[in-house]
Amino acid sequence: MAPRRTVERAASISGIGLHTGCRTTVTCQPAKAGHGIVFQRTDHADAQPIPARLSEVSVTERRTGLGTGASAIHTVEHLLAAIGAFRLDDLLIEIDGPEPPIVDGSFKPYMDLVAEAGPVDHGGEAVVYRITSPFEVTDGDATYVVAPADGLRLTTTIEWDHPLIGRQVGTYDVTEGGFAKEIAPARTFGFVSEVDTLRAKGLIKGASTENAVVLTADGVEGTDLRWPDEFLRHKTGDIVGDLTLLGARLEAHVVATRPTHHGNIALAQAITRRAHHNGYAMDIAQILDVIPHRYPILLVDRIIELEGTRRAVGIKNVTINEPFFQGHFPGHPIMPGVLIIEAMAQVGGMLLLGAIEDREEKVVYFMSLDNVKFRRPVVPGDQLRCELELVQFRGKTCRMRGVAYVDGDVAAEADMMARVMDR
Repeated sequence: MAPRRTVERAASISGIGLHTGCRTTVTCQPAKAGHGIVFQRTDHADAQPIPARLSEVSVTERRTGLGTGASAIHTVEHLLAAIGAFRLDDLLIEIDGPEPPIVDGSFKPYMDLVAEAGPVDHGGEAVVYRITSPFEVTDGDATYVVAPADGLRLTTTIEWDHPLIGRQVGTYDVTEGGFAKEIAPARTFGFVSEVDTLRAKGLIKGASTENAVVLTADGVEGTDLRWPDEFLRHKTGDIVGDLTLLGARLEAHVVATRPTHHGNIALAQAITRRAHHNGYAMDIAQILDVIPHRYPILLVDRIIELEGTRRAVGIKNVTINEPFFQGHFPGHPIMPGVLIIEAMAQVGGMLLLGAIEDREEKVVYFMSLDNVKFRRPVVPGDQLRCELELVQFRGKTCRMRGVAYVDGDVAAEADMMARVMDR
């Protein structure tokens, strides 16, 4: 068991944002065990808290952004990389604008910020994702191979047709000390040839040679490299930051080739569906307190993620002892498709009932199913991972999108409409 970690005291940093050019102050505050890493805009009264989770990712072009509208926060990867390197689990991050300061373009200012705040253990058990068998993820030109390992190790390869970059490869063990020494000082970088295009998109409004390595046709402008492979080290740090959005510590060896922010998020999403982990939001006793179903129709063993009324992830362990296997293709047992949908519906019901104060007097009725597809059979020994996301909630009626996975592959999917009713 690894204890959860937060910080002892508040610490702040100020500066301009790389893409928005806005001057902001970020303050890291202690948080109670189980709080998670949460961003909060303080410059808008109606801004909602934004958990640093994959479900909140809204932007992946040249940076990773979370949330939308008045709550949106851009370019979170440098701060999150420091948080991941220190293995923090619970933190409130207050920010008075749309983007954390870029400072010198590296991760080091945020390592210094977290160190100033004083990382400390504070009880509870940290959630740890462990990879038990290798798999591969491809997203455009980015490819990733993930394998079991003790701790987090990254082997990164980048390739650019530039005399200072070419093909660079490196392997790094991501620990607090190793990250601080080998990765943290590496700065973000860009090419002079891209400046006009990016500014036309409303990006890099705050960029300069003081906060980024700017590459000309054959060199760099206004600075000296901190390492010959500073570019590689920075891209590796970006991976650490994006993987912090797992909301858990990762034990794996990730071999990344031509990584991008969009690819890193695809990698993290694949990890959530294939990794084994020790954490859960609700055990079976807590589920029974909320949901009205009982044996033999209760099809949820654990709720492993519960993000308010936005998203829920539940697990169903499929065994040969299930009563439906006695009559459904005896000798060739396959879980009935309608029960896969029912398992997803029960996780969706948990998502709704968990947010209702007088839930003992309520029940969730499902009203319609659309776009139902079955992608692969589910058999004894499989673990069904049901992911439900709220699409719309008006009055007592909601629309949800459900996807069920086995070993990271889609088993079934459906759009659902449900209504909360009096019992």
